[in-house]
This record gives sequence, C-alpha cells and structure tokens, in this order.
Amino acid sequence: MVNKERIIHEFLEMVQVDSESGAERQIADLLKDKLTVLGLEVVEDNAGSHIEVGQTTGNIIGTLPANGGKGPLLLFSAHMDTVKPGKGVKPIREKGIISSAGDTILGSDDKAGIAAILEALRVIEEKQIKHGGIQVVFTIAEEKGLVGAKRLDYALIKAKLGFVLDSGGSPGEIIIKAPTQYSFKAAVKGKAAHAGIAPEHGINAIVVASNAIANLKLGRIDKETTANIGFISGGVATNIVPEKVVVEGEARSINPAKAKEQIDHMIEEFEKAAAKFSASVDIEPVKQYDNIDLAEDSLPVQIALRAAENAQIKPHLGQTGGGSDANVFNGQGIACANLGIGMSKVHTTEEFITEEHLVENAKYVVEIIKVAQEIGA
Repeated sequence: MVNKERIIHEFLEMVQVDSESGAERQIADLLKDKLTVLGLEVVEDNAGSHIEVGQTTGNIIGTLPANGGKGPLLLFSAHMDTVKPGKGVKPIREKGIISSAGDTILGSDDKAGIAAILEALRVIEEKQIKHGGIQVVFTIAEEKGLVGAKRLDYALIKAKLGFVLDSGGSPGEIIIKAPTQYSFKAAVKGKAAHAGIAPEHGINAIVVASNAIANLKLGRIDKETTANIGFISGGVATNIVPEKVVVEGEARSINPAKAKEQIDHMIEEFEKAAAKFSASVDIEPVKQYDNIDLAEDSLPVQIALRAAENAQIKPHLGQTGGGSDANVFNGQGIACANLGIGMSKVHTTEEFITEEHLVENAKYVVEIIKVAQEIGA
C-alpha cells in the first residue's frame, strides 16, 4: 500500500529544506500545508517564544478525527529541526541509499520519521482504513535538549498513547526503556590574588573544582547509570589565582532513583570541596527529562509488536542511554515508545538511510494504526 517513489520523493524534498535548530520556519510552513491537505486540523503552538529571542516557530500539532474506528486516539511524533551543518543539503540517491553530498548532514534525523508519518496518513486516506483518531506532533528544538516537546502545549494533546519515530535502530526496534537525566552547572568561587607575589592570599577555584571532580564517580556507574563532566571554564591569566570556574555535567539512569542518587553525590562532592578550601559554590540540578519504562504487556508495546509482525519486520524490544521526545511525552502521562527508523551515522556528514528503511517505516506506521483498531478498542 505504501508508494515507494512518493515517500522517497517527499523525503528528498524535505531534506533540502533548511531547518537547523532555531530556524524551523520554512519546514514548519511546508508541513502545515501538507497536513492540511491531508485533512488534519492544524495548530501551531507558541513554544518558540519560550525558547530564545528570535525563535518564532512553534510545534505543529495536527489532529485527524476518527473515521468510524473504535481504536484509541494515537499520537505520532517526529522533530523538525536538524543539527549543523544542515544548510544547503544536496541529497544523493544511489543504489538504494540516500546520503548527502558530503559537506552537510542528510537530515534523516528526523525527516525520515516525518516522511513515514505523512505517507502513512496518505495510505489510510486512500484505503479508507478505519481508526479512532490520530494526532501528529512535529516538534522544534529537539536537538537543543528536547525543548520543543518540553514547551509543547499539552492542552492540545488528547492522545494517551503514541509513538515517536526517532531512534537510530532498524525498523522494528521498539525502545521501551530510556533514562531520566539530570544536568548541573557548578559555579565555584574562590579568591583572586597575584600568583607570583601572594598566592597564599588567594583561593584557587580551579583547584577546588579539581578536588571535587577527583572524588566523583564518573563514566559507567553500573549497567543502568552513567555520569559525565562535559565542560570546564575558568581563570583569567597564569599570573592570577583564578577566582571563578564553571563546571557542567550530567547524570542519567534507567532507574530514576539511581539518577537522583548520582546527581546528589555530584552536588555533595562540590559542596564538600568548597568547604574544604573555604570557597563557595553555586550549584543546582535540573531534571532534563523523565525516563521511559514501558511494560512488555503495555498497550503501545503490544500494538508495536503485532504491527511489526504484520509488516513482516522483525521486532526487538530495547533500551537506550539517550533521551528523545518520547521521554518528555511519557513524563506527561502519554505512554509512548520510540521506534527505530534506520537512520545511520546521524549528526555527521556521512549520514545515510536506505530506501528500504524509508518504505518499511511507513508500512510500520500503517500497521500500527490498523492493529490499534483491532486490539486497542
């Protein structure tokens, strides 16, 4: 039922539309038009105005009313933004593979997900497939920390279960576990002094931060938990005892309690180091997103498993150490799995996707809609 050339043509069209994070206006307008033509009621929220000055594009929410089906209202989502370098993408289609010309990313992350959703909507319209209603959410600023999903106007979202198409695994991968993540920024303040004349009058903020970091559990903590220090900045000159240093890091775990325990440990070590050297530290954790923890017998997982079988795609239940919009949706009470869509080497100029995976993704979404009608009523 999926039109191979149609979905490939649409994918090629979309990847050539510039949409780096913060500049999604053009792709948003294109998608609003496409969803409207497909019969969806389309709304753009004001999420962009909450993100940064000059960001005017919001999330796109499309709703297709039930057409006589008895299944649940389903949510399908993908993000509109891409990473850099994402301007002037020139896709190359060769021997069943689509890649960029080599000087930009391709943008299959996540326009392959968008293409699958659009093609599935066309198929259910053409074949008059019954459903209990569909909501489509195309988010902004996913690559900037899932900000679009966090700022989404959830008053517009009525679906209670859904699927995000944004995992790098092959079609059939169903992510049912993903971590809670906390981040922190520690501003350590010591005391400036001349490093050559009176260093004993100073408090070296870099030394304080180094002491804290040396006592941190970092890297792979256990099979569920990781932690990292990713940014350090401070000091003015080699002849000045540095008064201030800023350290940024994170902790994440499939187990929310372990994530909280790890971030608390990191904060405690910075506070202990500051006290040891008579310095001060301004540090506060921020929960970036909630975890995904879907039971194998939960409705979205059961729908996804049976749909994969119907589409002749081998299913695989998996977990990831990364976050996606699905984390945010689950945190909002929407039971949501993240699906593999076959994008490869994302965030690099070697990014590619196969034509076969593009087609399989659309088939899979169609089957999810059909199966939801069968077992979700």
